[in-house]
Amino acid sequence: MEDGIDQIWYACYGSNIREERFMCYINGGTPPGAVKNFQGCSDKTKPKGSKPLIINYEMYFAKEAETWNGGGICFLRPERDEKVETLGRTYLINSSQFKDLVRQELKFEGEIVIDFRELIDNGHYDCMTQGRYGHLLYLGEIEGKPVVTFTSEIYLEDGINPPSEAYLSTIIKGLKEIYDLKDAEIIEYFMAKTGIKNHIDRSQILNILCETD
Repeated sequence: MEDGIDQIWYACYGSNIREERFMCYINGGTPPGAVKNFQGCSDKTKPKGSKPLIINYEMYFAKEAETWNGGGICFLRPERDEKVETLGRTYLINSSQFKDLVRQELKFEGEIVIDFRELIDNGHYDCMTQGRYGHLLYLGEIEGKPVVTFTSEIYLEDGINPPSEAYLSTIIKGLKEIYDLKDAEIIEYFMAKTGIKNHIDRSQILNILCETD
């Protein structure tokens, strides 16, 4: 238990929206379409719940991920924007699992220190600067438990990079698990994202959608 907080609703907005992918962070293993094997959490308890969640931060694609063959991966701009609706998903996990999740995302071998009380009080917390996902954001509560996501502490404007088809396909499969969306709505959703618009054609996203049906 950390600071009296023993459970966290982890909010994701990228490939972890697909449950099969996310469970590789819990159990260990290599996600479908990826090339990296994950160690998993020391506590492999299955999440006690999962819910869709609209996140009022702008999602974009940037950096190069070895896991996804050098394609860009999802980030959130660190400034809240009530006009923006990013489609997300939450998983109810233990606070120790959340720390293990962050550690794996940061590719960090040491101990991750997170002051959850400070995170809640300030609305954000940096557990590692200059780490891709070291900037934690507090998004409120569900059923009395904190909802937390993570991103970069800065907008990675110079690192904008379109995602691989495998990465995009994983997100789409996850969205279809928890949202009732028409193909046209999914296409419009992604075409508005920085890293996709002006980089990827609608026809490419449609082809991925056809493959996920």
